[in-house]
Amino acid sequence: MPTTMEERVLLLALWKKEDDESLRDVLAMLESSQLFSMKEGKRLVKILKNEGYIEEGALTLKGITAAKAAEQEFKLP
Repeated sequence: MPTTMEERVLLLALWKKEDDESLRDVLAMLESSQLFSMKEGKRLVKILKNEGYIEEGALTLKGITAAKAAEQEFKLP
């Protein structure tokens, strides 16, 4: 399971993105919301790729599972 909040938010954003949005679009959106810089976002993507959560700019089954867990974690009661 991704360890940082930023990693979990990134996975959740990738899971919820529109079909016409790219990984770069998601990174730009998160950068504009000041979650992290583009450089930091690219570093996080690299980590998540190495851990098997992202492949070819999309979530793997492992990534989808982690994104769903993050969604539950961030839901307000």
